Amino acid sequence: MIPHLPFRIRRRQYWSIFILAAVFLCTKVIFLLLPPQRTTPQFTHSWVKVESKRNIKLVPFDPNSLNAKQWQELGFSIKQSATILKYKEIVGGAFQSKAQLKKCYAISNDEFETLSPYLLLPERKEIKSSFTNYKGNEITISQKFNPDKYTQRDWQKLGFSEKQAAAILKYKNYLGGSFVSKEKLKECFIISDENYAKIAPYLILPEKTPASFHSKFTTHFDKNKTQTYPVFDPNQLDEEGWKNLGFSEKQAEVIVHYRDRNLRGQFRSLEDLKKCFVISEKKYNELLPYIQLTVKDAPKESSNSPHATIAKTQEKPTDFSTVDLNKINFKQLVEYGFTEKDAAMILGFRKKLGGFVQKQQLVDTYEIDKNLGEKLMNEAQLNTESVLKYSLTEAPEEWLKSHPYFKYSAEKIIYFRISNPEDKKILKFLKLKPEYESRMKLYMKEQ
Repeated sequence: MIPHLPFRIRRRQYWSIFILAAVFLCTKVIFLLLPPQRTTPQFTHSWVKVESKRNIKLVPFDPNSLNAKQWQELGFSIKQSATILKYKEIVGGAFQSKAQLKKCYAISNDEFETLSPYLLLPERKEIKSSFTNYKGNEITISQKFNPDKYTQRDWQKLGFSEKQAAAILKYKNYLGGSFVSKEKLKECFIISDENYAKIAPYLILPEKTPASFHSKFTTHFDKNKTQTYPVFDPNQLDEEGWKNLGFSEKQAEVIVHYRDRNLRGQFRSLEDLKKCFVISEKKYNELLPYIQLTVKDAPKESSNSPHATIAKTQEKPTDFSTVDLNKINFKQLVEYGFTEKDAAMILGFRKKLGGFVQKQQLVDTYEIDKNLGEKLMNEAQLNTESVLKYSLTEAPEEWLKSHPYFKYSAEKIIYFRISNPEDKKILKFLKLKPEYESRMKLYMKEQ
């Protein structure tokens, strides 16, 4: 049985409870009367600061038009702004969609959700195959430009497809190398009325076509006029030479391929040239007076035209000790002893590399005669001055994805170089086998 405590002790307990309650109430009142304290900002990255709310009134805007200072005015740090602009250059110089911008890791999910409703970008980049009157991707433009100076890549950056961009340039060539006026550009059937309305305010072109344009155009292409050309030998022209005669890049490639492979290196008669399907009868007749065909070891043949000339020469064997492996052609490889298949493989591999930088690369070509390759490697010369080299931080995305030595690591390189501007660090992150890294360095600029 617990004995009763004296009344004196119990009274002390009551006083203690009363005092504690009074202290608690006083503390509560004091906290209620004090002004609220600022909370410590939180961090999701070591350097990415997330603000709870931006005190900025947002309006629709094109992120491609913002500079570093304007990104900072949106609440991003100096380093974030720099990374966003660097990422824009990596993806081709312009953000094509909201989805693409969202991938920039300098922009957190919360920040992107806040900005997304105001971004003047399509949700995703659409790819369509329709060619005529095709609207394509959303046209994105933020500054005035001269369309005469735009390349195919520039037109694609605006939002046109690859085929559309190529067709627009063909139309410019058809007009004589210039769009002349907004009026003429609008007539290009590839550009829909909707897309033209978007780019019209930014065009640096006269509104109306000059009155003299029609007469200049018809004089240049008049059927009764004869286009003048320099005297040329079809067996000596490369692709650039055929393009200078008015053929497209693809046509020039077909003509050279037809001569070097189908006809084993030369047109033996004017009839051979006429049979090339990309040379129309009209074009052939225009060129005929200027043709001076030189045929090696060809039988004597008369020409139906008094203007064309066919000459017979004695073929001289090639001195391969003077030949550059970066300039050796199909006919010379076959002459050296390679099969046509091997010759095509060598030239194809060299083209993908952008040129050989080591003689051993000739022998490394897939499935060729290795013994013959080593013999030519030891005999011929190699000039590497024209071979393009890049640092990993500056290499074009298309080049990385197509080059045999870089394409399997291209995506990782593009990702790592956003925040690592040094090739050494990027190579370290890639963790490549030594032989693969050595091959890459052959086409990398020294830092």
